[in-house]
Amino acid sequence: MEWLKFLKKIDRQTPKDKALHLIADNYATHKRPVVQAWLDKHPRIHMHFTPTSASWLNMVERFFRDITTQRLRRGVFTSVSELIQAIEGYIDHHNTHHKPFIWTKTARDILQKVIRANSHLSSKQNATLH
Repeated sequence: MEWLKFLKKIDRQTPKDKALHLIADNYATHKRPVVQAWLDKHPRIHMHFTPTSASWLNMVERFFRDITTQRLRRGVFTSVSELIQAIEGYIDHHNTHHKPFIWTKTARDILQKVIRANSHLSSKQNATLH
C-alpha cells in the first residue's frame, strides 16, 4: 500500500525527536486498519483530516480542478499521447509561471461557512426523511 509506504518513509527520514502533523483528506486509504495499527505504534505522527465535502481545502484537488477547467475541458485529443502532452504542457507552464496560493478568507470565515453548509445539508437530509 503506497500510503503506508509513504508514512514509513517520512518516519525514517525525519529526526525522531520531531512530532509530525500530517494533513490528509478523508480518502479511505488513509484510514485503513493496517494504517491505524501502524500509526498506533508511532505516536509522534498525528493525523489531521480535512472535513468531508471540503475538497476546496485540498491543494491537489484545486490543481486537478484548474488543469481540468484551464486545459482539458473542451479539449480535443485524438490519442492518449496527445492527452499526455497536454497535461505535461500544462504542468510545465504551471511550474514555470508558479505563484503562491493566497487564502483571501480567515480561518474563522471558512469554518463558519463550513458550519453553515453542513447545517443546511443536514436540514435538507432531515426534510427528505420525514
